[in-house]
Amino acid sequence: MNQYSVWKYLLILVVVTVGIIYALPNFYGEDPALQITSSRGFELPAELSTNIDDALLVEKISFLSSEQEGNRLLYRFNNAEDQILAADAVREALGDQYVVALNLAHATPDGLRSIGGKPMTLGLDLQGGVHFLMQVDMDTARSQQLDRYVDDIRSVLRDNGVRYVSVRHEGNGLLAMLRTAEDRDKTLNLLNTDQSLQGLNITELPAGDTFGISATVQERQLLELQQTALKQNITTLRNRVNELGVAEPVIQQQGADRVVVQLPGVQDTVAAKKIIGATATLEYRAVDESNDAFTASQSGRIPPESRLYTDDNGNPILLKKRLIVSGDQLIGASASFDQQTGQPSVSVTLDGVGSKRMLDFTRDNVGNRMAVVYIEQKPNGSKIEDVISVAVVREPFGKRFQTTGLSSIQEASQLSLLLRAGALAAPMEIIEERTVGPSLGADNVAKGFKAVVIGFVLVLVLMAVYYRVFGLVANLALFANLVLLMSLLSMLGATLTMPGIAGIVLTIGMAVDANVLIFERIREEIRNGNTPQASIRAGYEKAFSTIADANITTLIAAFVLFLFGTGPVKGFAVTLSLGIVTSMFTAIMGTRSVINLVYGGKKRVRKLAI
Repeated sequence: MNQYSVWKYLLILVVVTVGIIYALPNFYGEDPALQITSSRGFELPAELSTNIDDALLVEKISFLSSEQEGNRLLYRFNNAEDQILAADAVREALGDQYVVALNLAHATPDGLRSIGGKPMTLGLDLQGGVHFLMQVDMDTARSQQLDRYVDDIRSVLRDNGVRYVSVRHEGNGLLAMLRTAEDRDKTLNLLNTDQSLQGLNITELPAGDTFGISATVQERQLLELQQTALKQNITTLRNRVNELGVAEPVIQQQGADRVVVQLPGVQDTVAAKKIIGATATLEYRAVDESNDAFTASQSGRIPPESRLYTDDNGNPILLKKRLIVSGDQLIGASASFDQQTGQPSVSVTLDGVGSKRMLDFTRDNVGNRMAVVYIEQKPNGSKIEDVISVAVVREPFGKRFQTTGLSSIQEASQLSLLLRAGALAAPMEIIEERTVGPSLGADNVAKGFKAVVIGFVLVLVLMAVYYRVFGLVANLALFANLVLLMSLLSMLGATLTMPGIAGIVLTIGMAVDANVLIFERIREEIRNGNTPQASIRAGYEKAFSTIADANITTLIAAFVLFLFGTGPVKGFAVTLSLGIVTSMFTAIMGTRSVINLVYGGKKRVRKLAI
């Protein structure tokens, strides 16, 4: 009686050991650090670290270590003063091509990092950092959508041989002027049946000198457009920040047209603005093959249907004003090798509307060139427009295609990175910014840690005094529960905030509550005259259903909080949910295994220390 199989003891031992290993990184602290990345997320050159070392040597600034992870270079320093001095020196040495951001780097040993060990991520209220509130310009989003409808209507009319006077958008609607009544009737039929123009309310204008059609966007379509634009912007911002290597950002919707961006651990607002404010837009445009770009740039006479750009080599190039596809219609991009030639290429995937437009263009322009224009809006209002790729259309294509002619796989990776960064579906501006100092974060951490320690110690003392040996076993399980909870938060990469600490404190109380139910049930069985061994077995078995019911209902409540709550509420729900799972394991299976070792098996027990 009261004896586990060997595999159960091994399971508990393995779980606790793994928990201890992955909880250890939380005790090594953080180093003040500099994070250096390319301003466009490009791969860092090999000689960059040498240039930084020389700049720090000139200023006599020492550093602990340097390491490169992907497309970011990290320098660790002894203190914050050296960190700030180094930031000024490195910025002056590297210029605007690189983003130099103040950061805090985890000081986890290499051995633990090699097996994926990392500390819990601290939220903005604990670690400090920068907070931005960004407003999405929905008016511009609606205007852009109307422009797309204008291009779509023109394409439909041209493809079906319908002659028109003009197609334009006026206010919040569209206006198409036709030459004859037959053209108007045919246009009405085309607009009502074309799938790309669904969501328009189309009406016929009164008869006049020209035959007109008016179209307005349905309210449902406008609301859908607003939500799509907001989600696209959130995805774009998240991709942009992640590609540049900023650790653990918080990017989420607030209200109908605002986005909150939080960068924990980043204290440099200027550097953060470069990352957040310099969002990218991409455009696919046709090259003007009928005019000479060099002649146009020298004479200043630009054809009315074209615009003058500059390619990567500084040479002038003429592109058509008419837009083929924009970046918000791009689903994915990845660097690869062309299967036929083995040369580096970028594989691109477009959405439904974008693929139709691309197919229509490439079908009529085989042998002509198409360019990708990268547009970067700076926080100061300036704008950079670069032609980052020019390729010849070899055959018609639509949803998926490859961009070839790249010199190296590094260039292909850089181009795919810019494409993945995506385009903003609507312009955004920063309407609020805050910097949370690390001293405030340290104070919050100290107070939260103090609360956990006080609650933990009080529970330990009470359990040891009231339940004696069984109380000590419960304390051991409580300690294991805290270790497992820390390791799970670390492994899952969950962000710990002050509400999360509150969830941990609540978990400590709930974990010991399960043991209280079990121990009181054992006492009741002893009072009823059962033997100590039978009382232990009955106590665990009969209390299990009550414990399970209480924890499952709490888990459901935590799930609802996570589903519908905002950031701080979600942090509380995550720690509470994980704490329920770990407490069920330690309070029931963990304590039972220790009690079995102390009292179980063939031992003759006359009295329980409970």
